[in-house]
Amino acid sequence: MDILTLLLIACSLAMDAFAVSVGSGMLMSRARWRPTLKIAGTFGFFQALMPLIGYGVASTFAEYIQAVDHWVAFILLGFIGGKMLYDALTETEDTSGRANPCDGKNLFVMAIATSIDALAVGASFALMPPVGMLAPPVGFLFCCALIGLVTLVLCVIGVLLGCRTGGLLGKKAEIAGGVVLILIGVKILLEHTVFA
Repeated sequence: MDILTLLLIACSLAMDAFAVSVGSGMLMSRARWRPTLKIAGTFGFFQALMPLIGYGVASTFAEYIQAVDHWVAFILLGFIGGKMLYDALTETEDTSGRANPCDGKNLFVMAIATSIDALAVGASFALMPPVGMLAPPVGFLFCCALIGLVTLVLCVIGVLLGCRTGGLLGKKAEIAGGVVLILIGVKILLEHTVFA
């Protein structure tokens, strides 16, 4: 595998996290570096970690993970998106109940849901010959780190884009964020079932 192929894989894996980052940024009143890096760093960390896990269990569990990964992502993103919609549609003018994209539980669930595909990628790496970017001793670790770094950068951009548009939309931003999460879950499900 060459560096261009790896970068393309990293960008494709990061797209769901990027879209969720845009939705998360829409919920923030303004761009601040600490929450931006918390969101992007969490997504980047899980995108780097999941291929490691997938690589480790490739010989025994890869086919089982691939069989259900889209359903898990759909359910998790649908739940978080639905909760955001519910909160946005039922809250009063007091915004203290507004969804917090930096909340530990929400962020953890979104990071897991958007990085499940990386498990299968890690499993596929284990089945490839260890040459090029996958060459020992640190090739695979470098691949995982690069996937995480690309995700982190794209997610920072996503949060900043979301912050710019979210301030203009007000309460509608929370509704849009919830819809985005649900649509990403539906997209993942359809890609693995209808359009597979």
